[in-house]
Amino acid sequence: MAAPDSAETDTAPPEARRFRDAMARFPTGVTVITALTDAGPAGLSANAVSSLSLDPPLMLACVDRGSRTLRAVETTGRFGVNVLEAGSADLAVGFARKLPVAEKWTGIGWSESHGIPRLDAAIVWIGCELRDVISGGDHVIVTGAVLAVAERAGDPLIFHEGAYRPLG
Repeated sequence: MAAPDSAETDTAPPEARRFRDAMARFPTGVTVITALTDAGPAGLSANAVSSLSLDPPLMLACVDRGSRTLRAVETTGRFGVNVLEAGSADLAVGFARKLPVAEKWTGIGWSESHGIPRLDAAIVWIGCELRDVISGGDHVIVTGAVLAVAERAGDPLIFHEGAYRPLG
């Protein structure tokens, strides 16, 4: 039997950087969470997103608790999950930055569906009605009842080991 590595015998929680580096080895899809306010669209890049339930259909997303988009989701009571297409890394980077809202959306193709922004670069769009906002450290978990789903052909954008990549 092999000797356990230090991660198996260390009882202290890992430092944030080590935890982040470990999670970087887990490939995730890349999404943009969107909401529509009276002032216009809001959005942020997110990779901690998942289906939560099939019956009833529910989604969840983890959102930085200081995010303007979180405030928009809470205010409007709706959000969209836009799964980005491979080749959309520039879009993911733009929505990951804390730019002024107008600058973040300049030149971005989108339409409105069910009162929620739907990005043209999304291969999957899921519109949700907000159900819960649950505390989770420096983020919150938002859950939503699925209102609508749209999809089109295309390969997803993946985030792995600190870089955006196509699938495969």
